[in-house]
Amino acid sequence: MEYSKEFKAALSAFSGAEKDKLIFRLLKKDKLLSKKLYFELIDPETTDDKRNAMEENVEGKVLLASKYIGNAKYFLSVIRKISAEITEHIKITTDKFGEVSLNLLLVNKILEYNADLSRQRFDNVYKLYIYIINKIFKSLILIKKLDEDYWLEIDELLRDTQKKISQNHYLQKLCINNGLDTHWLECERIPDNIDLLMKDMKAQGYLR
Repeated sequence: MEYSKEFKAALSAFSGAEKDKLIFRLLKKDKLLSKKLYFELIDPETTDDKRNAMEENVEGKVLLASKYIGNAKYFLSVIRKISAEITEHIKITTDKFGEVSLNLLLVNKILEYNADLSRQRFDNVYKLYIYIINKIFKSLILIKKLDEDYWLEIDELLRDTQKKISQNHYLQKLCINNGLDTHWLECERIPDNIDLLMKDMKAQGYLR
């Protein structure tokens, strides 16, 4: 929504007390905005602190979720909730590095249970594997927008991802079928047009 000059002028004409009242009413309706303002204005924790806490959160919740791997639908629903928490962290902190590192951490923690996943029927884990491949694709796109100073840390995560994919036969095949070349799992090897490659695969009906 665009705001006209007249509307902005009318808001500016509010008294201090009226503005305060309006702000608190808006914050009550928008919890995410409230958390973001709290973080930016008075939160003693830094972005790094928040990211470290989120890393522990991801690790702990994937561990708990691993008990339900046999129920593929429920397991994926829990993973999506963890992903939503990562998204909220990013919106609150604008943590560009964390947007990549936390999502790759989530993928890597899921794939720590390759042995359990491999015992499932392929039909049962298909949606989870497609979800993972989409996560990796999106992470590669984001990496291309990151400062290269972060690449060393990111490469450690990507090596772990590559190793775990190589240990999962069906996931490896799905990566190939959906246009994800695991040789790209190194910052310097990510194609410049990775976003267009993903868009093209989706247009052809893949990654679904």
